[in-house]
Amino acid sequence: MEPSQVSREWLEAEARRLPSDERARLVEALLQSLEDEAEIASAWRAEIRRRMEDLDSGTVKTVPADQVFAEVDDLLAE
Repeated sequence: MEPSQVSREWLEAEARRLPSDERARLVEALLQSLEDEAEIASAWRAEIRRRMEDLDSGTVKTVPADQVFAEVDDLLAE
């Protein structure tokens, strides 16, 4: 079955057919994936705050997109 054809209901029914120890491992893996996503989101929020602080303090300066693309074009043309 194609992943796009798998419904949550079908997946849940199949998981319920697993032995209890396998279901427990599956639950642990799924919960860990949620924790990983939360940690990643938290890290990105911290990075965004850091970058905004750098911009606000003048530590870094922005570069207009047309300038960046022109520089990339020049580098690729070499």
